[in-house]
Amino acid sequence: METLREEAYEAIVGDVSDPHLFDVINTKNLAGILILSSDPKANKMALKNVRNKVSKDIYCVVRAPDVINMQEMETMGADQVIMPPRMVAKSLSRSLERAEAMRRGNKLTQWFEANKGKKLGIVVHDNPDPDAISSALALKTIASSFNVLADILYHGEIGHQENKAFVNLLGIDLYRTEDIGFTGYEKFALIDCAVPGANNPLPSDMNVNIIIDHHPITDADMDADFIDIRPNVGASATILTKYLQELNVDISSDLATALLYGIRTDTLDFKRNTDSADLSAASYLYPLSDHDILDQLERPSMSIETLDVLGEAINNRQVIGSYLLSNVGSIRNRDTLPQAADYLLNLEGISTSIVFGVAEDRIYISGRSNDIRVNLGEVMKRAFGEEAGGGHATAAAAQIPLGVFSAAKDRQTLLRLVNEAVVKRFLTAVGVEEDDD
Repeated sequence: METLREEAYEAIVGDVSDPHLFDVINTKNLAGILILSSDPKANKMALKNVRNKVSKDIYCVVRAPDVINMQEMETMGADQVIMPPRMVAKSLSRSLERAEAMRRGNKLTQWFEANKGKKLGIVVHDNPDPDAISSALALKTIASSFNVLADILYHGEIGHQENKAFVNLLGIDLYRTEDIGFTGYEKFALIDCAVPGANNPLPSDMNVNIIIDHHPITDADMDADFIDIRPNVGASATILTKYLQELNVDISSDLATALLYGIRTDTLDFKRNTDSADLSAASYLYPLSDHDILDQLERPSMSIETLDVLGEAINNRQVIGSYLLSNVGSIRNRDTLPQAADYLLNLEGISTSIVFGVAEDRIYISGRSNDIRVNLGEVMKRAFGEEAGGGHATAAAAQIPLGVFSAAKDRQTLLRLVNEAVVKRFLTAVGVEEDDD
């Protein structure tokens, strides 16, 4: 009460549950009433008196000790119910998050300070997407602020038409490891992936110095000078945005645009695996971004190959219960698979879509799910191996060597064997019999 008086609020001593208390209060000019005693019964009586004697519309805040009382007070007409233990917990949580952000920022600063003048190879996952590319660009920007030279390295292709447009419109420089190798670099960072050799071009025995990722993985699989894995956030771009803020690094319009687009694509416009950190990062980046470029990125033309693969996925679909699996055969661009999986998930009665195809010596698999009972990333690992598969609960992928299948006499036999193997393994992993309707 003394604190409220110091803030120029009027405080009257009396029994909070006494209906006559309001006889001595000028209620005409009240903007709101706070009912904050430690006695929930008295608070409920006071709330009842307010609604019956003062106004049914006046803004009323009531204190409750637990969820049960909170729900009862809300039913009685409280506009807001506060629980002090929960408020303290949230305040402490925010304080701890700030402390952890400062600790991580200081540690990253120390690493860059100790490696000035050295050349850093920033490695992203194979066939990188906007989240991986924008995150790598952000780390390159941070490195530059510490006079550390850095290049972004990748393996495979940037085949998705949106990803090509993303790189071209923003003028992002990336280098294929097939062309330049690793010998020119003294230090390495893994971005949007965490284990050397697992869906990235680094040799499995390569020493990695920095790992930043948002995909769930056990610490036992990682060894680096600096590790930041946050599976609760929806995009690695969110993590890098926080570092740019924490380290007071200037963010250009192109970088802000790249990061915002990376967050939006990996969270499916904030509808998938989204955390409050993603929303706050996007809110920070939004006024800094080039919205003309964002508009162009959101309306890329569809390639003929993507259309062909989508057609194959529709024609070859196998539906078992709410699971849809489709073998699209030989592909040139693996980025067509997630687009087909996204499209097929919209079909009526389908909760999980799996699209797979063969390119060179590998089987590539992409999946999407909106079934809360299915963690697709874990299913991919069970079905195709810890090293081959992984991802999030709603979006995951796998790639496995053709192995013994490559000895098939002709392409049709190969594709049939691949189809049988992939379908059987996936259905076994989710506990569904193939002959179910």
